[in-house]
Amino acid sequence: MKKSNPLTDMSKGWDLAEAIAEADRCLLCHDAPCSTGCPGGTDPGQFISKLKFRNVTGAIRTIKQNNILGGACGVLCPTAQLCERECSAVGLPGGPIQIGQIQRALVEHAWAIGFNPLEKGARRKEKIAIVGSGPAGLSCAAELAQAGFRVTVFEAKAKAGGVLRYGVPAYRFAPKFLDRELKDLDALGVVFKCSTPIQGKGAAEKLLKKGFAAVFLAPGLWEPIRLKGSTPSLPGLFTATEFLCALRDGKQSQLARSVKGKRVAVIGGGSVAVDSAESAFKLGASDVYVIYRRSYTQMPAEDDEKQDLLQAGIHFLLLNQPVGYRTGARGRLRAVQLVRTELGDKDASGRRRPIEVPDSQWELPVDVVIEAIGTKPVVGAEEGYPSVKRTKGGLITANPKTGATSVKKIYAGGDIVRGPALIIEAVKDGKTAAKAILKQLKK
Repeated sequence: MKKSNPLTDMSKGWDLAEAIAEADRCLLCHDAPCSTGCPGGTDPGQFISKLKFRNVTGAIRTIKQNNILGGACGVLCPTAQLCERECSAVGLPGGPIQIGQIQRALVEHAWAIGFNPLEKGARRKEKIAIVGSGPAGLSCAAELAQAGFRVTVFEAKAKAGGVLRYGVPAYRFAPKFLDRELKDLDALGVVFKCSTPIQGKGAAEKLLKKGFAAVFLAPGLWEPIRLKGSTPSLPGLFTATEFLCALRDGKQSQLARSVKGKRVAVIGGGSVAVDSAESAFKLGASDVYVIYRRSYTQMPAEDDEKQDLLQAGIHFLLLNQPVGYRTGARGRLRAVQLVRTELGDKDASGRRRPIEVPDSQWELPVDVVIEAIGTKPVVGAEEGYPSVKRTKGGLITANPKTGATSVKKIYAGGDIVRGPALIIEAVKDGKTAAKAILKQLKK
């Protein structure tokens, strides 16, 4: 029997029988609140009720026609904070219906029986360009392909998937699972041009001049936000982006040499920080510290993610703000410099603002630091769409109801518009823009 690899092996989902048993608990609510709790409109109330009455293919059709990434969202969506939180079974024995598990099970069952409910629409002459193959780009591509458009997805990286491929550890979301989901787009006739960055002065507008009827910009955010004063070449210092990408690119042994038996600090409190900390633990770090400047309850990461870290023995250093690093004689990282914080009044995020405590500086001896502070638009990316209105932080300004930018026929969505957000929110943006593009081209 093949031995499982904790760094690469994704946990097994439910089989169809388990999904049906869970669907049988559904209360069949009128105007199902779980459906209103899904930002991307996957409509769990509909597919669960169909499964409850044993209309398995109908349930699958509901998922995939509403969400081309139904499988990915079933695995990765924070359902406890979205659709499941709205479930009417909350508070009853057994708790809310486990919607994510059902959704994943149905998608995998569809693959197992060879059932694909998606069809190409009647062929249209117009070509649409999608820039970026993350969740927003894939969602937009699927919607437009089903409407009959010729869709080309331009991706700068070697493989399609965006953050799904390069930003999530394999043990959480396997590359093979993603590859299978992408086959549904291949079947719709979507053309992927990987290792093909759309860059240079006015690159987006040039696509229009080359005959594309519309352009959807969804390049994502790939530039790491660094701790002030960070030195990129400092041995032992990683950004979460490079750390997780290396892990997905098959460089586990190389990372293990850097981490095994070492003291690792992860700076940040979101899901990316959690993934980085858990990965360092799986690579054999002797101690892993998650450093966050606010309190435990204010951490953006999901509750179950944080609980998993605690149960694994990973340390939380809360109310501590990293301010710099100390190096040793040979220039290697030796410690992270910290200052203690306390919580003040609420800021724009709705959380109490961390305030540095005077004369509270101290050092935590570490060998490796992973900065998971956040991401921003890649430096120079704006050259590709200079006429498109942007925020001071470089995000694209788009109409939330249509995805339209300040330039006619150019739309945008996903993290490049929202900032770091949920996969299902990016799916919504792709669908929204596709609907607007279809309306525009029907005029």
